[in-house]
Amino acid sequence: MSPTAPADANVHVSEETLREVIEKLAPVERRSCSDGERHAAAWIADRLRDAGCDVSVEHEEAWGPWPPNLIGVGLVATLGALLVIFKRRLKGIFYSLVALAGLIDEVQNGPRLFRRIFRTKKKTINVVATTGDRSATRTLVVLAHHDAAQTGAVFNQSWAMALHEMNPQLMTRSKNQIPQWWLGVAPPLLTIVSAVTRWRRPARWAFRLALLGTAAVWDIDRSPTVPGANDNLSGVATLVGLAEALKERPVEGLRVILVSAGAEEALQEGIRAYLDRHRAELDHATTWFLNTDTVGSPHLVLLEGEGPIWMEDYTDPTFRSLVAECAVARGIDLEVGVRARASTDGIIPSRAGYPTATLVSVMPWRLPGNYHLMTDTPGNVEYSTIVDTVRLAYAVGERLARS
Repeated sequence: MSPTAPADANVHVSEETLREVIEKLAPVERRSCSDGERHAAAWIADRLRDAGCDVSVEHEEAWGPWPPNLIGVGLVATLGALLVIFKRRLKGIFYSLVALAGLIDEVQNGPRLFRRIFRTKKKTINVVATTGDRSATRTLVVLAHHDAAQTGAVFNQSWAMALHEMNPQLMTRSKNQIPQWWLGVAPPLLTIVSAVTRWRRPARWAFRLALLGTAAVWDIDRSPTVPGANDNLSGVATLVGLAEALKERPVEGLRVILVSAGAEEALQEGIRAYLDRHRAELDHATTWFLNTDTVGSPHLVLLEGEGPIWMEDYTDPTFRSLVAECAVARGIDLEVGVRARASTDGIIPSRAGYPTATLVSVMPWRLPGNYHLMTDTPGNVEYSTIVDTVRLAYAVGERLARS
C-alpha cells in the first residue's frame, strides 16, 4: 500500500485516465433509463474496481426523460389560455393552475406527482464506490452522473457568443444565469391575469407563448442524445481520477464515496433514489457532498446555489468556503459567487440538510461548453479543468480529514 499523503500534497492526476473514460463512453448513447445508460454504468463500475474501490451497482426506479412531461404541461397551459379567450374563465384558471403546478413540480424538483400519475416506471442505475479510509467516521460523497441529455434548437449558444463578442466585460461580470424557465411560468400567469381582469390580450399572448414553449420541448423530445463528453463524462472522469489518486496517495481519517448517478438528465432521479436508500447511513454532522457536473469547460466555477424557478442556496456556506480556500491553496483558478438556473444533483443532498458544494465550468460567454449540443464530444473538452477538479476534490478531502 502506498504511504499516506502528507498534508497539502499536490497529487498527480493522469490526463490519460481522464481521456480514457470520456473517449470510451462518449460513443455510447446514454439517454436516461436506456440500455446505453446501463452499459455505461457497468463499465464505470469495473473501472472503479480497477482503481481499488469497493463497488456496488444499484438498480433504482425512475420515470425517464422529462420532455414528455412538459409537453403535457404545455398543452394544458395552451388549453387554459384558449378557454379564457373564449370566455370560459373559471375553467381557464383551473387548467392554468394545473399547468403551473405541473411545471414547478417537474423543474423545481417537487414531489413528482405528475410523473407518478401519468408515467410508467422505468429503471436507472447508480454506481456507488467506496474508497479512502473505510473505517473513518467522516465521509465525503463525490457526485457525478453518467447519462446524457437530448439536444434541441433552444440549446444553440450563438446568441451568447455574439453578446460576448460585442461586450465581453458585461458577460464576464454576470454571476447569475438568465432564468429561462420563467418563460414556462409566463403563460399560465398571463392567462390568470386575463381571466381576472377580463382583458383578452394577456390570454392571447399566453396562448402564443404556450404553443412556442411546447414546440421547443417537442423539438427536444424528438432530437438525438448528445455524446455528453462535457455533460457529464467530465464528472465521471473526475470520479475515476480521484479514485486513482486516493489509491496512489491514501488519506487517513476520511471515507470517500464516489457516486455516478443515473437519470440526472431526467431531473435528478438517480440521486433522489441514492439518498432514499442511503440517508440513514450518512450522518449529517460528518458527511459532505461535492457534486461535479460539466467540469470540462475552460473556467471552473463553484456554485452558491441553484433554482430553475426560485433560487435555493446550498446548505452550509462554510463548506463552500472550505472548497474555495482549498482552490487558493493549490493555485487553482476557481470563480465563486455564481448561482445557476439549471438544476443539478447537488440540490437533493442540500435539501436533505447535508453541507453541499457543486463544481461546474463555463466558457467565456458564461455557458457550459457545448451544453446539450451534438458538438459535446471528447475533442471539445478542456482536460486541464478536469485535472484541476480532481486536484481540488482531493484537497477538499484532505482538509476534511484533518479538520
